Amino acid sequence: MDQTPDALPEPLNVPPANTAEQLSRRGFIALSAALGGCAAVGSPKTDAPVESAARNPAPAKTTANNSYRTPTVQGPVPRNPDVNQSANFNKGVGVTHTRVMVSGNFVAMTFDDGPHPQNTPRLLDMLRARNIKATFYVIGRSVDLYPQVLRRTVAEGHEIGNHTYTHRLLSKLSDSEVRKEMSRCAASVETAAGVRMRTMRPPYGGLLQHQREMIFNEFGYPTILWAVDPLDWKRPGASVVASRILTGTTPGAIILAHDLHAQTVDAMPATLDGLLRKGYQFVTVSQLLAMKTDPATAQASITSP
Repeated sequence: MDQTPDALPEPLNVPPANTAEQLSRRGFIALSAALGGCAAVGSPKTDAPVESAARNPAPAKTTANNSYRTPTVQGPVPRNPDVNQSANFNKGVGVTHTRVMVSGNFVAMTFDDGPHPQNTPRLLDMLRARNIKATFYVIGRSVDLYPQVLRRTVAEGHEIGNHTYTHRLLSKLSDSEVRKEMSRCAASVETAAGVRMRTMRPPYGGLLQHQREMIFNEFGYPTILWAVDPLDWKRPGASVVASRILTGTTPGAIILAHDLHAQTVDAMPATLDGLLRKGYQFVTVSQLLAMKTDPATAQASITSP
């Protein structure tokens, strides 16, 4: 099970500035560390006193980041070939996938926990420059906050997958709660961008077998896990993230990353260019599933990158 602590945290109840000096040294250090570690903004509390609004403002909905330009990389940027592959996989493809047996050096790049108002647009610029289509497993409440980012993601040809509405550990929830998480996220995505999702990824990778089968039967979503995990949520540095993905990727791999983290996005130029130069071609998860073949055929067609 992936232990990635990538859920959007609830807002911290921060004491007023004039009471900070009353905290013990240990308590103040702990509070400072917690604030420094918040990677994203949670849902605003509606029962906060009016007088605290200026101190704890609600998250702002941003406009499209049209001014950003992808930084220049050394040498020409390699281009992913156009892949004219259908994304229509059949129900016989199976309930759970970490990788897919395919004919050729195809891989699927996936990003969890968006949309993020700064990191996701920056990542989209990088993908567009390389003609890469990725799959984004989005959190419904983030979609509600930043629908314009989701609309751009869809408009540029990327696939959207269901990552629940609140990023809770589904294996600890009742079946009705799991259905609610799936349905609310689906509704948010359809409202924001008018698309229906084809696959899902459980937060932390935690989903019981009977829950996977229920979701597959009721929503039509296969459960998508991963074959390559760079542990980017630990923020090891961009070069380490890139190295782990380049080392661990093999044909048919589903690669996990998080556009919630700036370091992960910083790692993408070297990661994507390195994989392209090794001969890999990027497709969406649904395209990869539609390519599924038997092991013998897959092995015979693969060339060493």
